[in-house]
Amino acid sequence: MLILNFRSFLVTGLFILLLAGCSSPPSAIDAFDTYVKNWNKQEFSSMYDQLSPATQKSISKEEFVERYKTIYKDVEARDLKVTFKKPEEEPEPNEEGEVSFPFSVSMQTLAGEVAFENEATLVLTEEEDSETYGVNWNPSFIFKELKEGEEVSINSAVPTRGEITDRNSADLAVNGAVNEIGVVPEKIESDKDKILSELSEVLKVSVEDLEKDLNQSWVQTDPTQFVPIKSVMKSEKELVKEAKNITGVMVSEKTERIYPFGESAAHLTGYIRNLQKEDLEEYAAKGYSSYEKIGVAGLEQVYEEKLHGETGWTIAIKGTDSESDKEIASKPKVDGENIQVTIDSTVQEMLYKQLDGEPGTAVALHPTTGETLALTSSPSYNPNDFTLGFDEGEYAALAGDKNQPFAAKFNKTYSPGSTVKPLTAAIALQDGDLDPKAKEEIDGLKWQKDSSWGGYSVTRVKPADPEVTLEEALIHSDNIYFARKALDLGADKFQKGLESFLIGQDVDFPFPTENSSVSNKELGSGILLADSGYGQGQLQISPYHLAMTYTTFANEGKMIKPTLKMDEDSPQTVEVVSPEVASVVNDALSKVVSSPEGTAHDPVVKGISIAGKTGTAELKGAGEETGQENGLFVAYNTDRKDLLIAMMVENASSHDITGKVKKVFRDMQP
Repeated sequence: MLILNFRSFLVTGLFILLLAGCSSPPSAIDAFDTYVKNWNKQEFSSMYDQLSPATQKSISKEEFVERYKTIYKDVEARDLKVTFKKPEEEPEPNEEGEVSFPFSVSMQTLAGEVAFENEATLVLTEEEDSETYGVNWNPSFIFKELKEGEEVSINSAVPTRGEITDRNSADLAVNGAVNEIGVVPEKIESDKDKILSELSEVLKVSVEDLEKDLNQSWVQTDPTQFVPIKSVMKSEKELVKEAKNITGVMVSEKTERIYPFGESAAHLTGYIRNLQKEDLEEYAAKGYSSYEKIGVAGLEQVYEEKLHGETGWTIAIKGTDSESDKEIASKPKVDGENIQVTIDSTVQEMLYKQLDGEPGTAVALHPTTGETLALTSSPSYNPNDFTLGFDEGEYAALAGDKNQPFAAKFNKTYSPGSTVKPLTAAIALQDGDLDPKAKEEIDGLKWQKDSSWGGYSVTRVKPADPEVTLEEALIHSDNIYFARKALDLGADKFQKGLESFLIGQDVDFPFPTENSSVSNKELGSGILLADSGYGQGQLQISPYHLAMTYTTFANEGKMIKPTLKMDEDSPQTVEVVSPEVASVVNDALSKVVSSPEGTAHDPVVKGISIAGKTGTAELKGAGEETGQENGLFVAYNTDRKDLLIAMMVENASSHDITGKVKKVFRDMQP
């Protein structure tokens, strides 16, 4: 029995010795390799768990994780690569149980690449039943230059915004000098209420807002400082003079984004504003700092990327004094690009003046080059107010205006009315079914295809000859004639014809523009098809697109897609109809203006030679007998072929605006 117990004890002892002999010492290589893998995956919590006890005493897990996350996020670290070359053999720890490994770190940041080499020390630590290697971490693991107690600073350099000029180098949106009106608080204290009341009246800023400016903490700290209240254009000399007469008021000069053409080009130029909370994520990804300005409408938005340039960034270590600041990475700013557009500011102003504040729009193109000469909309706003400040109550009044002065109209779609009749004519002629000299028998002012139309009829505007040619139909704007032509073509041919003018297609206009459309449903073979033939039905075309379609008749059947930037490649052209078809329509459109019976004959303006078509779009709701009417006129000069204008005015007839367009042609004569 004793022998058996001794043998059992012997076997057990040998087993324990064998286990002890088989347990391998901890590997520093494996420990640091795991740490590096976690680092590359930015698993900071796991990294902390591998730190030495001494390091963990110096920084909490929460602080460690937060510091890494915050710094990497702020510098926009990406493509992080931490590497170390594994030794072939396990190194022996020194007397303190330490092993060191060289490692490399590289990453891309908002200031460019950051790359450095460093050395990590791992220390052998005894735990209850085992030994492990922990990393002696310090701040230089984040950036080589970073020491305990120092901070990482990130500074941006905002680029100078590029300027926008017209084809003749006239300023449209530039960085110009303005007058900044403000007060020195200590100089108004003796009669503050009276002075603020006077200043409020002159600058049209509420007393409440003035007091907010004066109650800012930095103002309260030092009342001898100049407090800016409102900036105004240099042209407002009388206002500046009146303000300077008020006690304590001072005027300084500063640079702001200004728009010399104001209201007349507001929807064209757009404006800039400060980045808002909802913009930050999008624009931070593009390299913007949080306090920059962006274009939010018009050309400022269209060319934002080119105008803005590139923000410069510097990542540095902020030491205990300025001399110890150390730069880690730096990317210089790149100023924005100047943009010259095809706009002719003279035409722009003329058209805006002719709109005279009525709700409407006008577009001007060069009919043979496709250059966009003007994009106007009315009523309007002053884009300078977005950078200099609105008068008290002005923004609310504009925002509440039913005619929507903040919204551009030239890129929205409307019913084209009779201005689509030349397109119907061109489609039918190109199809080959229409002889321009053939006479169509039309009797009376009303017509319907058959009894299936019930009580609905197509109506002529005025009596005409019972036998009508294409030319006469365009001169008199005969609804019945063009309704019949659409029915003769049939829905498929008519639809495809309109699509050849890119109506109902996606068109990449240089200025964001709503796509035009043919109908909300199938055209069929009845009333909708007939109405569409003379521009009613459900047709929706933007004035910009409508102007483009008329380049076809001024350009031997080739429609030219508009351009907006000077020195662009040759414009794209679409061969819509043959030169012969274009010539027939062009000749008829000339007579719409020159013939005493033409709808565009009056008022007669001497010295111009133009071809064009009027239109009155009726906007009736379901079951309504009458509704709002929009007047339209599209015309181009036939002698020089360098100006094409499409104008639309709401709540007006075409006769109300024909003279407006003709005056611009007259005034643009050499």
